[in-house]
Amino acid sequence: MTKIGIFFGTDTGNTRRIAKDIATLLGSDLAAKPVNVRNANVEDLLKYDMLILGAPTYGDGELPGLATGAATESWAEFLPKLAGYDFTGKTVAIYGLGNQKSYPDDFVSAMFYLYDSFKQCGATIIGECSTEGYNFNLSKAIVDELFVGLALDQENQKDLTQSRLDAWLKDMQAMWA
Repeated sequence: MTKIGIFFGTDTGNTRRIAKDIATLLGSDLAAKPVNVRNANVEDLLKYDMLILGAPTYGDGELPGLATGAATESWAEFLPKLAGYDFTGKTVAIYGLGNQKSYPDDFVSAMFYLYDSFKQCGATIIGECSTEGYNFNLSKAIVDELFVGLALDQENQKDLTQSRLDAWLKDMQAMWA
């Protein structure tokens, strides 16, 4: 099987840590070394048939990037570069970090922008997750009553991260087979 590309955007490192955890759980035979999207170009993503993409949610449901006070470019600057590229035949899974207590009205909303951008480019999106077990008001990342990817809250539910990651990856591995 072709290696899975793991790309993330972060300014604080939490999303990077999750990317590394995912790569470790999948193993080096299956997963490529995670790459911060600020160090990638669209062609880097196109090398893979399967992508796992991660983003934290900043402020009022925003992607990380220079406009949100990030020290370097991130998803906010990367996604516009997708224009004109075709991801048909590529499978994308998304994970997002958020804080349901401090930002209950935009919990993991940044995942939606990854979902929407890659879906518009023809990618097949997998890895949707239930909203059960979370306590928030609103999220842009809900489509058909499911999160568009794996929602993680490292501030308030860190103790659930490992079991959520394990279940999510197990569900997706069944789809890859």
